[in-house]
Amino acid sequence: MQAKLLMAVVLGALTFGAGCHRNTRESAKDDAERAADEAGDTAEDAADKVKDTAEDAAEKTGDAAEEAGDKIEDATDR
Repeated sequence: MQAKLLMAVVLGALTFGAGCHRNTRESAKDDAERAADEAGDTAEDAADKVKDTAEDAAEKTGDAAEEAGDKIEDATDR
């Protein structure tokens, strides 16, 4: 009787453990995919910020160059 009970407990534990392992593996895969998606989103956001910063810098440089040109023009007109 004890041997059958022990065998049932061991078999149940192995069955439950195998199911948990599969769920854990799938959960880990989902977590890895989610992390990769978040990393991609973060990289995309960073690239957008760099692009925006570069565009702002180019615009400011263009404005400064135009202003300097206007000053030179005004100076030569006098």
